[in-house]
Amino acid sequence: TDLEGVQQELDHFQLMIPNVPHASTPVGRSEDDNTEQRRWGTPKSYDFDVKDHVDVGIGLGGMDFEAATKIAAARFVLMSGQVARMHRALIQFMLDTHTAKHGYKEIYAPYLVNARSMLGTGQLPKFKEDLFEIPEHGLFLIPTAEVPVTNIVQDQIVETADMPLKFVCHTPCFRSEAGSYGRDT
Repeated sequence: TDLEGVQQELDHFQLMIPNVPHASTPVGRSEDDNTEQRRWGTPKSYDFDVKDHVDVGIGLGGMDFEAATKIAAARFVLMSGQVARMHRALIQFMLDTHTAKHGYKEIYAPYLVNARSMLGTGQLPKFKEDLFEIPEHGLFLIPTAEVPVTNIVQDQIVETADMPLKFVCHTPCFRSEAGSYGRDT
């Protein structure tokens, strides 16, 4: 009906309205215009050049971007040996820490979600170009664990007495964005 068409148009229009920043947010054109609001602790200093995880992984012979490119495409990595074990151990450590010490409930979530779930977490329509879509099934690969985890309570009103809800989840993140510092993520 005409009313349904108007409602869809209104819904789409509302989804395109950006969030209004808080009045205390600095106005600027880039991250250079940001201001430090608070600082906790003192950054460590070292008497040697600090390497990032990519340089360390390559140096240990456990990160192979060339092989990953042959297998898949650019922007992928193949981890092996001690680097692959360390990757798995860090995931296990963080999941165990959050569940055993902080009372989080571990979630193993689907890697594919429907458009409604993407819409409800703000991924659609804004980030559609960064997403991997499977249109014939109406599904998307998840860009972050936040999408399926947040949608656990989709269409529910969580009572104050039941808060906070504490979930922890590890998933791969499927998105085609370019990362910071000129490196792909």
